[in-house]
Amino acid sequence: MILTAQEWAIVALSLKVSSVAILLTLPIAFALAWVLERTRMPGRIVLDGLVHLPLVLPPVVTGWALLLLFGANAPLGRFLADTFGVTLIFRWTGAAVAAAIMALPLMVRAIRLSLAGVDRRLEQAAHTLGAGRWRTFGAVTLPLAMPGLLAALVLGFARSIGEFGATITFVSNVPGETRTLPLAIYTSLQVPGGEGAVTRLAVVSIVLSLAALIGSEWLVRRGARRIGGEDRHVL
Repeated sequence: MILTAQEWAIVALSLKVSSVAILLTLPIAFALAWVLERTRMPGRIVLDGLVHLPLVLPPVVTGWALLLLFGANAPLGRFLADTFGVTLIFRWTGAAVAAAIMALPLMVRAIRLSLAGVDRRLEQAAHTLGAGRWRTFGAVTLPLAMPGLLAALVLGFARSIGEFGATITFVSNVPGETRTLPLAIYTSLQVPGGEGAVTRLAVVSIVLSLAALIGSEWLVRRGARRIGGEDRHVL
């Protein structure tokens, strides 16, 4: 199976969009997971519901909400354009934002499960030995939570690769700019004789997603062994 130059460009665009999406999402997902798992702040259940809302909403609704927030005449859209010169609408950056929003719930969930599995007695022991909050976080909490972080990254990447509804609603289907793998497959399905392109792009999607999941499992097992635990299946 040989991809055309145009199809390679679509694959490269999809990888760029997904990579930027998970890099944007990781610190936000970790902060949200920490708040939801380690704090008892009022309204936590509402925050939990909002974080997981993209999982149950029709993706087109999420895309429409992004249009309302980041459209050319929307307040946040004008702010980003005037302040940072960043335009999201009809751009690959907007596709990355849509993919990030859709990947956020899965990443928060994986990180939260990992934080819940950290033995709090080890953190308390570090405090007893004189370690401060940040040193304890860097020396104890973060290494123990690393398998969950890696799983979150890979799950978010796989979800971003497959994102369709929010992306096409928010940034449309612009060739060379926002036409990622799912949108390219959808476009080829509408064209007579496009079955070959559909097959090639679908195979690439399957290979990327499967490789991401296998890589996640390998990283999780390796991380578990490094911290002296047993193999854990996070996925």
